[in-house]
Amino acid sequence: MNHRYCATLLAVLLLSSVHAARCAVPAATPATTAEATAPANRWAIAIHGGAGESEWEHMDLATAAAYHDSLARALSAGSAVLKRNGKALDAVEAAVEVLEDDPLFNAGRGSAFAADGKNEMDAALMDGATLAAGSVADVQFTRHPVALARAVMDHTAYVMMVGPGADAFSLAQGLEQQPPSFFFNEMRWQEFAAIMRASGRPVPARPPGVPPPATPAGTASHAANIFMHRFGTVGAVARDNEGHLAAATSTGGMQGKLPGRVGDSPLIGAGTYASNHSCAVSGTGVGEYFIRLTLARQVCSLVEQGQTPQQAADHMIHSELPALKGGEGGVIVLAPTGDPVWSSNTLGMFRAREVAGSAPEIHVK
Repeated sequence: MNHRYCATLLAVLLLSSVHAARCAVPAATPATTAEATAPANRWAIAIHGGAGESEWEHMDLATAAAYHDSLARALSAGSAVLKRNGKALDAVEAAVEVLEDDPLFNAGRGSAFAADGKNEMDAALMDGATLAAGSVADVQFTRHPVALARAVMDHTAYVMMVGPGADAFSLAQGLEQQPPSFFFNEMRWQEFAAIMRASGRPVPARPPGVPPPATPAGTASHAANIFMHRFGTVGAVARDNEGHLAAATSTGGMQGKLPGRVGDSPLIGAGTYASNHSCAVSGTGVGEYFIRLTLARQVCSLVEQGQTPQQAADHMIHSELPALKGGEGGVIVLAPTGDPVWSSNTLGMFRAREVAGSAPEIHVK
């Protein structure tokens, strides 16, 4: 074999090996496969059960444990939806419905009473992906007002319905209806009666179907069993595995209010707001101040301008809200990325959160 032939053959073999190396596709490693299939955003959820002052000053261990268990059940209901790749909107509704069924909170079965002795319940929810929203105010017979707000969003061209018209729509939608006695809670009624007496107003008759108290009002043993939780509005914010946000809020309103008064909870932008472009917010506190500040929307506007959710929440809750004399309350906030945050300017706020891959976090005091 001559030297020129050997040199040519060697060059051909070298070029072939270089070409094969360049064209070869390496096998996917387990880490690469995991990255390819992992969701772009981890799901997350936060809930609140209201903020306040005096209730935290006098809370005993048994009461704290009861609130802890209630928040845990609600958080679990919402996170269960997200764990099975459900929608954020379904998660916040599920969590709020659990809280509406718990008399410890000022929503649903634990709702406050208007001055005429009736319950007037408000609720709202919002889909951050589409900005679709639904809300109701001053409804009296729907077991889950947040479900009625969802029906307004899903089955009408409206955002908000109120009063008898909303109650009639609820009945037509086949939502569960209950009489006033279902929503009655002795602890909440005695709280209401004390507020009415303190303001020099007569206490109305107990709702139809409600028996007299087992312990006469005004006795020492009766007073010892009353736990005041005036601002027990409930709410939730969530992010699903597709990165969509949602928020929901529900309340029984203000104790002893004039019939027909509406607070911030059902007002989109005041106590409830969600947009995939900024954040999801649910608030609790003195509604009149949240309304005047359009507080929930302002938090999201600050996030859009570059502030972190914590910075935005703290600014509105600790600067803007107290600047209005009497402005107190708190918010839970969730952005398209990151963990849920909260902020309050009261002594306490019942709150909890859970993020995919982490243990639930529940705060009572």
